[in-house]
Order: sequence, then structure tokens, then C-alpha cells
Amino acid sequence: MKPLGRKAYGSIPHLPGSRLGPGDYHCHEGQEAICFTGRDKKGGKARVIVTEKLDGSNVAVARVDGHVLALLRAGYLAQTSPRRQHQIFAEWVRRRDWSHLPEGYRVSGEWLHQAHGTLYKPNAPFVAFDAFLPNNERLPHDEARGLFSRLDLVGATVIHDSFGAGLTVEDAMRKLGEFGFHGAQEQIEGAVWRVESNGNFNFLTKFVRPEKIDGKYFGQGKDGGDIFMCDPLAMQ
Repeated sequence: MKPLGRKAYGSIPHLPGSRLGPGDYHCHEGQEAICFTGRDKKGGKARVIVTEKLDGSNVAVARVDGHVLALLRAGYLAQTSPRRQHQIFAEWVRRRDWSHLPEGYRVSGEWLHQAHGTLYKPNAPFVAFDAFLPNNERLPHDEARGLFSRLDLVGATVIHDSFGAGLTVEDAMRKLGEFGFHGAQEQIEGAVWRVESNGNFNFLTKFVRPEKIDGKYFGQGKDGGDIFMCDPLAMQ
């Protein structure tokens, strides 16, 4: 059962040089130019926002028919997952106050309970990076950040926010540094570019380090188990 009737979050195209996984694809060259310069082919200006890309489990919280639901990226209820990290996410959602989440809205973020390809001592178990309206359209950046604040959620760190000026991959990685801003204990994964035009969402792209290995910590814990990096229920 998918309460939304769809995935909770889709795929994001990659910038040139980004490591592609199965089913991944590159963005259009025109989008690449806007990300790096803040301007389109006709010289029109766009707002370019760049945030740290986190390496956990993509999950969401949605209010559907008055009920607050913990969702997996694929759209299924988190409590139906056989994975411990998702069971803990569902419990974390149940324990929090979501009274400021409007009907039909959802917030997507990275769940940093279990180590995937990067080790963290996370400053929050859930780091929000996107928000959606009931019609599945994305909220503009400023409105999404306002919603994160009302919900007392940590948002992915913004390293660049400019109207008419973009940011190259090299400069983004330099600004992020080796460990980023969310407790990474090793080289972070990359960054996400968000472009808005006339105050509305336009598109997303991302960069993932070519040497990054997905899921390299799966089964690397004690007795072949997984590695859990924090106690989310103690970080309410």
C-alpha cells in the first residue's frame, strides 16, 4: 500500500563528473549552465541554492486524511519495512509533534540512523531537504525552510544562495570541506543544486563524488550486523 498513490520522492539528475548508479542519468547541458552561472542562454537570472548532500535513507513524513505517516522513499509505510532503521524512524515520527504539518503536505529528508556509505555522528537523526504540497508540487525554498522551522527540523545546510550567480562543483566541494556540516566522520558524499525561477521551483541536480561507494558499511557491524550511528529516540 502506498498512501500517496506514488513514490514519496523521485530521482534527481546528475551534473557532469558525478558518479552514476544504476538507472541514474545526467541533467541537460542547459541546466548545468544555469547551476554554474545562475543565468540561462538568454541571460535571464535564476536563483541557485546549493546544499550539502547527505548519505542515509531517504524518507518522508506526510499528513494524509488527518493522519501523520512515516514513509519510505518508494512510498510505502515505514513500519512495513523489515529494516530496523525504518522501524525506528516510524517510532520517531509517532513520538514527535506534527501539528504544524498541514493536511496533504509532506517533508522529505535523510534518515541518519544507520551507516550506509558514510559514517556520521549526526547532529540530528532526520535532516530535511524538501517539502511538497498536496498536489505533489515542491514548496519554494523559503517556504520549505519556514515549514522546517515550524516543525523543529534541521534542514540540509545551505552553502550558496544567490540570484543570478551559480556555483561550480569545485567551489561547492571546497565550501563543504571534507566533513560538511552534519557530523560526517569522513569525506561527505556531495551537494545538491536547486534552481528557482520567478519565485517558483524549477529543477534539481546533484553531484556525487566518483569514488563514493554506496552501502559500504552494510553488514560491517558487530557479528556482521549493521552499524547504527545514533539513538534517534533520545534525540527528540
